[in-house]
Amino acid sequence: MQLQEMKIRKITLNDIQELKKIGIYTFTETFSSQNSKEDMTQYLESQFSIENLKTQLTDPNSDFFFVEHDGKTIGYLKINLGAAQTDIKDENALEIERIYVIKAYQGQKTGQKLFNKALEIAEKLNVDFVWLGVWEKNFKAIQFYKKNGFIEFNRHSFKLGNDLQTDIMMKLNLS
Repeated sequence: MQLQEMKIRKITLNDIQELKKIGIYTFTETFSSQNSKEDMTQYLESQFSIENLKTQLTDPNSDFFFVEHDGKTIGYLKINLGAAQTDIKDENALEIERIYVIKAYQGQKTGQKLFNKALEIAEKLNVDFVWLGVWEKNFKAIQFYKKNGFIEFNRHSFKLGNDLQTDIMMKLNLS
């Protein structure tokens, strides 16, 4: 597959069912082997409910983007600014909350294309830095972000169902 065959487009409310589907699929594919079924179910039902997704999609400080190949959604990106950021809430920062890609399309620059979209927006908005939280056991993602210049700067707790987990907070200075 060639990178140029992939297309990124902004997600709208009309895409809410597709967002729910790809969100649940990619999260399950990524984390179900390392978490209990109960914790996964509880997290997925709350985070990917239509009501929750609608709230996020209508927040002016959040944006979602699909990456598509041959008309099929193969991943997505969620970014946050200002008050929509999950932790820092810095007006001069952009948070990458989610980059998820179907496993069959990983290793083909799909995640890089979504990351580049977030970076393009960050540069256009002239923010000082981009930050994110990544589960400490998601070694593949940690390596991806380190390869892209991110450094660890803190840790925070993340609740998956009833399981309190630790995320590594990473940032990339742009200024």
